[in-house]
Amino acid sequence: MEQSVMPENSENIKQEEQPVVEGKQEKQHFDLTSSQWYLNRELTWLEFNRRVLHEGQDTRTPLLERVMFLAILGSNLDEFFMKRIGGLKQQSGAGFRKLTVDGRTPNEQISECQESVRNILQAKEELERELLGCLRERGINLLNYQDLSREQQQEADLYFHDNIYPLLTPQGMDPAHPFPFISNLSINLLAVTRYENDDHSFLNRIKIPTGVGIPRFIKVGSTGFTYIRFEDLIANNLNIVFPGLLIESYALFRVTRNAITEQDGDKANDLLAVIETALRNRKFAEIVRLEVEVGMKDVHRGMLAAELGIDESKDVFTVKGIIGKRDLFQIADLDIPELHYPPHQPLDHFRLAEDSRSIFHIIREQGAILLQHPYESFTSTVQRFLREASQDPKVLAIKMTLYRTSADSGIIPCLLDAAKNGKQVAVVVELKARFDESANIRWAEHLEEAGVHVTYGVVGLKTHSKVIFVVRRDYNGLRRYAHIGTGNYHAGTARRYSDIGILTCDSMITEDLTELFNYLTTGYAPDRKYQKLLPSPKVLKKALLEKINREIEHQKSKKNGRIIFKTNALEDKDITVALYRASMAGVKVDLIVRDSCRLRPGIPDLSENVRVISIVGRFLEHSRIYYFHNGGNEEYFIGSADIMTRNLEDRVEVITPVEPPDLRVELRKILDAQLNDQRSAWEMQPDGIYIQRNGQEDGEEQISCHEKFIRQAEKRLSDALRQFKLRKKKIIKRKKGQVK
Repeated sequence: MEQSVMPENSENIKQEEQPVVEGKQEKQHFDLTSSQWYLNRELTWLEFNRRVLHEGQDTRTPLLERVMFLAILGSNLDEFFMKRIGGLKQQSGAGFRKLTVDGRTPNEQISECQESVRNILQAKEELERELLGCLRERGINLLNYQDLSREQQQEADLYFHDNIYPLLTPQGMDPAHPFPFISNLSINLLAVTRYENDDHSFLNRIKIPTGVGIPRFIKVGSTGFTYIRFEDLIANNLNIVFPGLLIESYALFRVTRNAITEQDGDKANDLLAVIETALRNRKFAEIVRLEVEVGMKDVHRGMLAAELGIDESKDVFTVKGIIGKRDLFQIADLDIPELHYPPHQPLDHFRLAEDSRSIFHIIREQGAILLQHPYESFTSTVQRFLREASQDPKVLAIKMTLYRTSADSGIIPCLLDAAKNGKQVAVVVELKARFDESANIRWAEHLEEAGVHVTYGVVGLKTHSKVIFVVRRDYNGLRRYAHIGTGNYHAGTARRYSDIGILTCDSMITEDLTELFNYLTTGYAPDRKYQKLLPSPKVLKKALLEKINREIEHQKSKKNGRIIFKTNALEDKDITVALYRASMAGVKVDLIVRDSCRLRPGIPDLSENVRVISIVGRFLEHSRIYYFHNGGNEEYFIGSADIMTRNLEDRVEVITPVEPPDLRVELRKILDAQLNDQRSAWEMQPDGIYIQRNGQEDGEEQISCHEKFIRQAEKRLSDALRQFKLRKKKIIKRKKGQVK
């Protein structure tokens, strides 16, 4: 299943001959500018999706969760074509000739990615067939219309007549009816009809009207779990849509359009107008993929490719089974507990549970609080922090960054309440958050109408940082409080993504945040000095490189150099080169990288001291942690930035140190649990192939780090509640003694 992502010339490893000294071969010299030492970003991201696919194939995963991973894979590949293939095609069309750091042109990347995708699709379709069979065994039937009983067909036909037929708009294709516009990711039916005793055929397109309140999988019967696909029901009622005509054939198709349609915002007078224009352009953007149902006639396949302006041999993908597998989320969400992971309800944080005092008093008196989602509740921590800030009469100002949020989140209502309560509220909304542009425009307008000060960050940079900043008049003067996190302020992803954050009133960190928000709201940066924070684009990359070099120096003198990075991606060449140099100096480097990783571990003399693992499991790994041993004076950092050039040079990110000893212990537990995971961890080999670990833990059941984190959160809360009850009993006894 695994596939190498090395450049084609990787076997010609250029290593200079070195003299033998005292009977030993000197370490080899490596040209770190050579492309052979770097893996391709796009191909390594596709390798990540092979690991997602494996979770669906793994019979240890509960059945409906396996269906969920199949749906995730479908959604991921849709986004890959919209963003990555779309961007590469733009580069190719513009004549972009510069090679990537791994030595590939845009066209070479497109070709290799398409080949890899076709291999993944074959495995995906095999998994679909397997899962449909497993679902049938558990009484969940995704049937074709022809497999329904006569009574079920009649019920389905009646549903079609009452609920679907009025929504359909068949479109003919002839000289009077030109080829219609096909919207992105829409499912379409190409129906071929003719009159009886007439050889002339008519081509017709019917767009399946998803998103109008009718599910993709329509339930048949009032009991049980029997479903028919929306488009299959339409296909088997075409005689009603085309009365008096014979149905020669029909087949489904679906197009994917390029999502990279941004205009140059640097020179725009109105960024909001630029984004709105880009969204309109996206609807009509270049098509980068055509999916057709198996069995579509070659002539019709060729006609669609020609009309859509794509290369039939490269850009057309034949699909066996369900087109648009992302819609299988509907089936994965069925409420059948025994077919899901054991239920997990995010818990109250052990330091906040049963403590009804002001959260600001708790932070001020007990110190910073480390949050770990989704194990600990987003609602009772982050939203509580913002909600209390909006209502507390002593809070004077609230500032925050907003990259993505959700309609069911309590974030927006809290900001509106704060403005209504007379507080100064400033929100930096990132309008260019991919696929959330429309929602963010609506939120921005809604907030502005309520009197919130809304800005769109710094021209030319995305604001990707995750920060809430509160100014409060405490008993001894103004004090600043903050939440800094790795995840978006989004209630939905807070239940599915693994993220961390910190609540703090550290004076230096909050002074730095004052500088940061002044930068974001003015759009320019006079010589701002940061005491503890490592923001990008001005500070972070330089600081990481300096800290890596510092570990090299420690290794030379004390032999204890150590680096651990936990990130979603490692793409930046400069950081990759620095990590190679650290390994060559003897520094031990552990990289927990979810998806794309350019660095090749385990190469003798080059990266033999580097280990790269990827965690894929119940929750999506999304947190970023950076650790440096620093000669024993350990440093831990968390924040929003991945090790990608765009994050380090083209975005406003915030990385904060975590200094309280007890919080460092918690971070180390997270890192150790993932580094030692034997259930959900995949270890990268020198050629870019990943092998899943399958070692047995000493005397323990084999569980993932995610399950460990659930148990640890439960134990922390249980211990805290027990201590709370003991303290309460002592207080009651003391009061009784005083009464006597």
